[in-house]
Amino acid sequence: MLRRVIGGQRRRVIAGSALLAGHQTAEALIPVLIGVMIDQRTFAALAGWLGVLAVVYVGLSLSYRFGALAAEGAALSAAHDLRLAVVDRVLHPRGGAEAGRLPGALTSLATEDVRRVGAVNLALPVGLAGLAGLGVGAVVLLSISLPLGALVLVGTPLLLWLGHLLSRPLERRSAAEQEQAARASGVAADLVAGLRVLKGLRAERAAVERYRRTSRDSLAATLRAARAQALQSGVVLTLTGVFVAITAYAGARLAQEGTISLGQLVSAVGLALFLIGPLQMLAWVSAELAQARASAVRVAEVLDEPYAVPEGDGPLPGPVAGRVRLRETGLDVVAGQTVGVVAPDPADALSLLRRLGREADPGGGGGAELDGTALAGIDPAALREAVLVAPHDADLFDGTVLDNAGDLEALAAAGAGDLRPETPVGERGGSLSGGQRQRVALARALAADRPVLVLHEPTTAVDAVTEARIAEGIRRRRAGRTTILVTTSPTLLASADRVVLVEDGRVSADATHAELVRHNPVYRAAVLA
Repeated sequence: MLRRVIGGQRRRVIAGSALLAGHQTAEALIPVLIGVMIDQRTFAALAGWLGVLAVVYVGLSLSYRFGALAAEGAALSAAHDLRLAVVDRVLHPRGGAEAGRLPGALTSLATEDVRRVGAVNLALPVGLAGLAGLGVGAVVLLSISLPLGALVLVGTPLLLWLGHLLSRPLERRSAAEQEQAARASGVAADLVAGLRVLKGLRAERAAVERYRRTSRDSLAATLRAARAQALQSGVVLTLTGVFVAITAYAGARLAQEGTISLGQLVSAVGLALFLIGPLQMLAWVSAELAQARASAVRVAEVLDEPYAVPEGDGPLPGPVAGRVRLRETGLDVVAGQTVGVVAPDPADALSLLRRLGREADPGGGGGAELDGTALAGIDPAALREAVLVAPHDADLFDGTVLDNAGDLEALAAAGAGDLRPETPVGERGGSLSGGQRQRVALARALAADRPVLVLHEPTTAVDAVTEARIAEGIRRRRAGRTTILVTTSPTLLASADRVVLVEDGRVSADATHAELVRHNPVYRAAVLA
């Protein structure tokens, strides 16, 4: 994952690395130039070296500005590209990425985790720049004094190795922190989405307590990660300070003995102080890479999640007439019919909806057909151009009623003609009542005008008069096309051409609504109770 992120922004990473390395090289040269100027004996020589120092400062400033721009751009662009990949995988027609993950957890992964992974494109140039600064400093120190240069060359790798060892606990705790944060975000989103239901059940207290427990776990994980990061930074900084002090002391002894000049001593002490910067940069890079690796694992798990259904690359049968068969269930819907489906067990209804929408394939995929063609052989995206499964809890999007519904005729057919088209919907339909949201979602499904439309309990939040108007609107709008109503609403079922009763995953009865009400006690209990 990290190689992919770096490779996708190769040019910017290389440019940022080169420019930031140039900046650190110039930073390392400044104490050297100051030491050289101290040793000059004439004003002309001093003025010349001051000119050189000014040029170095200009190069230092420009290289940092454009190097940081390239590195930050690489980080942001990589995070954006990776975010698009995550969203594309989550929304892929073959599904599977959302399995076992709350929407809030996926949101956290597509924002914070992706940002941390993209930040590796900033950390890498900064790390290379730090190494460049250390390298230049070591070379200059070697030229001033072999013992000083040797001290830096031996001490720097040792500090880097210790920093790497200290980053391992941070990596583990960072992974736990992100997992708990994603869980807390998922629980929060879940509770907000079901707030009205919670209030209706008077379950606010239980919901708040659930979130508090999850939030406390997330806080504890965050504090553990913060303590690990603080410990790593503190220990590395302490070791760095000790190292710099030893270097400065060694240089002072050499100057006292006359081995190096006063200017060289100033350069050596300046370089020793300068080395704090590159070493701190490398400590920061180590922490960033630890967090990036932990987040990269989480992102890779989503991107590599197995698909819920096989690919299927066959075309749609054309033109689509709309005959639907589920052999294992025994459901056979003639093209152009409106068929009601009653499933006393909600699991049977959910299974049927998932199979018709090809979110799951029954028995190896061979039992579901559209116009005689196995659904398993059709590309899911192409299939959904012909078959639309409209869920009971469909979400609306921010905008107006007309933006969500598609057209005015569909709104009228869905019994929402009383809603003004310019009425704002709000996020997730928050400004509408439950019945209004349900009717706008139904209008959107009708406006899609698919050859096969499957509706799951589309009228649970409306009154009886409106429901009768909706039943008539659906029948009128869908005349001549296949419509499957998965519902227990007597009004909708009475408008269907025929109704099937599904028990234990199989069709157990097939007749009109009136006949089933008279002769089938199971159906009567499911529909009229």
